[in-house]
Amino acid sequence: MALRTTYRGRKRTSRNQVAGLRQNAFASRDAGRRPIRRKRVSGQRTFKVDLRGMVDLLSHHLYSSPRVYIRELLQNAVDAITARRASDPAAPARIALTTDGETLTVVDTGVGLTETQVHEFLATIGRSSKRDEIGFARHEFLGQFGIGLLSAFLVADEVRVVTRAEGCAAVEWVGRSDGTYRVGPTDRAETGTTVTLVARRGAEQWFRPVTVAELVAHYGAILPFEVTVDGEPATGSVLPWRIDGWGDAERRAALVGYAQETLGITPFDVVDLDVPEAGLTGVAYVLPVATNPADRGGHRVYLKRMLLSETAEGLLPDWAFFARCVVDATELRPTASREALYADGLLDRVRDAIGDRLRGWLVGLAHSAPARLTKFLEIHHLGVKALALHDDDMLRLVDEWWPMETNVGRMPLADFRARYGVIRYTATTDDFRQLAGVAAGQDIAVVNGGYTYDSELIERLPGLGDGVVVERLDPTDLATRFDSVEPEVELSLRPFLAAAQTAMDRLGCEVVLRTFEPSSVPVLYLVDRSAAFRAELRATRDQVDELWAGVLSAFDKPTDERPQLVLNHRSPLVRRICALTDPHLVALAVEALYGQALLLGYHPIRPADAALLNRSFIGLLEQAVPMGDTDR
Repeated sequence: MALRTTYRGRKRTSRNQVAGLRQNAFASRDAGRRPIRRKRVSGQRTFKVDLRGMVDLLSHHLYSSPRVYIRELLQNAVDAITARRASDPAAPARIALTTDGETLTVVDTGVGLTETQVHEFLATIGRSSKRDEIGFARHEFLGQFGIGLLSAFLVADEVRVVTRAEGCAAVEWVGRSDGTYRVGPTDRAETGTTVTLVARRGAEQWFRPVTVAELVAHYGAILPFEVTVDGEPATGSVLPWRIDGWGDAERRAALVGYAQETLGITPFDVVDLDVPEAGLTGVAYVLPVATNPADRGGHRVYLKRMLLSETAEGLLPDWAFFARCVVDATELRPTASREALYADGLLDRVRDAIGDRLRGWLVGLAHSAPARLTKFLEIHHLGVKALALHDDDMLRLVDEWWPMETNVGRMPLADFRARYGVIRYTATTDDFRQLAGVAAGQDIAVVNGGYTYDSELIERLPGLGDGVVVERLDPTDLATRFDSVEPEVELSLRPFLAAAQTAMDRLGCEVVLRTFEPSSVPVLYLVDRSAAFRAELRATRDQVDELWAGVLSAFDKPTDERPQLVLNHRSPLVRRICALTDPHLVALAVEALYGQALLLGYHPIRPADAALLNRSFIGLLEQAVPMGDTDR
């Protein structure tokens, strides 16, 4: 496994730095394993390699915590047992850990190593050719013996390995964190390996029996081999989706119980996962409450029954933030730290396959359990709508099942289309609030497209065919549906309209007199899209420097179109105002109506508008409360 991989979120080590560490520590069989003295009597030889650089690399650039040393030792033992059983299926499969708080011993019944293999593993970390020759590069093996063993130096100053391969003499390897190690013959009756660690000063907490037991259970609870800690079983848990012979109800209860125990949730639903290409099986738990769309982690991933991560990312498409997965895979690759999934083509295909499975589950709900689908959409509509932006099947599901806000009640777009034909919508919620009641008074049904993704989804509907017609409702379109006042009435009100227009000219607004329902709405402020764009452009131009103001001016093309202040002559209040003859009072009243229209329509209030609102309010109060003697 190449150590030059860059790890997200950790201090990065350049390719040259890693290469230098590797060259110093394990450059070659001769330079990397130099004898410094020979003990002819005992048969042991002592060598020296530069382990300090490699230990620094592991502790500061590879692993997130010393706690992973247990996982690495477990993985070495699992790989050794797997290798032995490949040639002897009846071979024993046991891993036993014992600790007294200062010393930890790990005993396995695996394949064992010869003296030559011990040297090769320690002298060729990261060089796949030697591992291929020995046989530990096949896909059955998750770990790397050399790196796994060296990870023990994160918590220990001395590591002792006693190992015996079938038909060979036992070998002892004793390594120290100062870079010295010795190799020589020893006694061991059975095939397998015993690894003994002596705690480094300050690292004793990692050797406490309760800590070791917790770490073994955390990483290896579902390993297929017998694992004990101080004689107590540490494995034996099974993943409920792997159990055969259960009925549907019993199996679902077990899966829900597993989610409650491991993820702390009672899922809305459980979706089975199976991706043969990656040897992946598992379940996706649909969350029972809405979650942040940016939170896409939290997946529990096992590789060959060994826990990789409880917070793995990249397993699901971005839109599927409503699900959390628990999976076991045999073909996915871990990063060098074995704390995350390696991003490659296979992971991409797994992500697509799981996305297809969740998409199929959603479509299936529409046919088999519409009530549950409605409940799901109430919780996770954002995720479904995000998917519908690019997926026609999901768009049809949203069209048929998701109730959107309209001025005639909440209903799915399919029902709205069947009832009213054309789908008219407002692009913002503010437009909808302003126009919903007035549009209803003109018998115009309108959809509120101002919520997240709604406008985009409505605009995509014609692409599904079936003659879908979509129109965005421009506020000024309503004015064309309003009735004009009778000619003789309009003629009599010309003096009033002239005074009102004079008051509004300085605000760039056109005064229009119409009749429309409901009569409870005295006034509307209507701005078409092009006028609104130019207003924003001019406001921005006034705030930037001269250079950018010149650039923006090029887009500000002159036009006769102005915002309209539409007075509703059907309103009793407007009729009384129209009866005013004093130009000053007309200006005050129309300015007050203008301010009310801005507020009711949720329009932005400019400084000039705020000044006008204050002036008209004070002026009307002065008219309502005449000056008395005390004011003279």
